[in-house]
Amino acid sequence: MNLMLNLIVVVATIIGSAMAFPQARRIARTRRVDGVSATWIGVSLSINAWWLAYGLAADIWALVPVSVMSLILYGVMAWFFLASVGRRGLGGMAVGMFVLGMVPLPFLVAGGWALAGVAVGLSYGVQLLPAVVASLRTRVLTGVSSTTWIIAFVEAALWLVYGIAVADVALVLAGTVGVAMAGVILTRLAVTGHRPFVVLDPRRRPDLAVAN
Repeated sequence: MNLMLNLIVVVATIIGSAMAFPQARRIARTRRVDGVSATWIGVSLSINAWWLAYGLAADIWALVPVSVMSLILYGVMAWFFLASVGRRGLGGMAVGMFVLGMVPLPFLVAGGWALAGVAVGLSYGVQLLPAVVASLRTRVLTGVSSTTWIIAFVEAALWLVYGIAVADVALVLAGTVGVAMAGVILTRLAVTGHRPFVVLDPRRRPDLAVAN
């Protein structure tokens, strides 16, 4: 059982570290941000900082590398997003970082990391909500990387299994919310004709590989 749990943690850490890479690369290469939320990028920076702090405080060291790598990738994404849209992206990004991203703070002050961990887990939903809303508001999702959301779905499922096994409420909440919200975005990509799962087909044409 311990071997299986350790394997789940290793795989989830590797996958989680790579989650933001396809989206960051897509924005950097195409400068297309259709369907991508500035608020999502901002809140992702804050929530990953919270996960880093929680991992250190709760001695869940597997959270440290994935949080650090995610912070770097979301930082790169923020840079290229602002380079693409200019100052008009600053407002949404600031709301994400300093409003939605600060949800765990009062819980930390009131009850320490035991209570803040639960808030951080729930805040994973807050992190993904702007991306879900953005995907629902338009049929033009050419800026959205389906690979990122497939990775997000798998990563969340793995952390959910691990959280259940070790009885960590924060990880269970984050995993449940992550599976649900990544599922919504993948469904939205599918119904709008963007074929999100074509990236899993090794026979896909080169033009489709670039599109995803």
